[in-house]
Amino acid sequence: MDHLPTKPRLREQFRSVIRLNRYSIRTEKSYWYWIRYYIRFHGMRHPLELGPEDVNAFLSWLATDRQVAAATQNLALNALVFLYARVFERPLGDIGNTVRVKRPPKLPAVLTHQEAMSIIERLTNPYQLLASLMYGAGLRVVESARLRVKDIDFQRQIITVRDGKGDKDRTTLLPASLIAPLLRRKEEIQTGWKHHESFYKIPVSLPFALRRR
Repeated sequence: MDHLPTKPRLREQFRSVIRLNRYSIRTEKSYWYWIRYYIRFHGMRHPLELGPEDVNAFLSWLATDRQVAAATQNLALNALVFLYARVFERPLGDIGNTVRVKRPPKLPAVLTHQEAMSIIERLTNPYQLLASLMYGAGLRVVESARLRVKDIDFQRQIITVRDGKGDKDRTTLLPASLIAPLLRRKEEIQTGWKHHESFYKIPVSLPFALRRR
């Protein structure tokens, strides 16, 4: 007698849908973290057994008991909205009057150029180069860490950022002062890789299609 195919586990359903919609790996991890948190908060009950009022209770608890930041509460809400609307195809609708975290009016602390350079100069490589790329080219942490040689146009002094925020590509300027350090770093990596140095055997995340290749 043939066995009926088993229904995919929630984690597998979620992963399949979020990758089909081409969300970033970081978003996938963040959303899954809050979905698990939500399930544990409600005594390991399946989300399909829960509804808008349960989402309301969870978000309000985050604000009152955990005292999370407004951005954190919004991230948890986005994760649950995605779960119900995209994975279950059962949009939450009105979740009621949730206790929302208020954003305090704060002015951002901005370093002067001299202060920023003083901090960067205290770093060792490759972290000094990463910080320089973030400061000089406007790259995010993950974007600078994932930067590939093929995405740097030394002649035109342009950096192409692949799969940035919102799964979008963009270009940014490469400061002239970083050309020489980047070329040196390229040489170091090639030499270290050829000599099978352990540092260059550390695995890194890759876009799905590139990883298959």
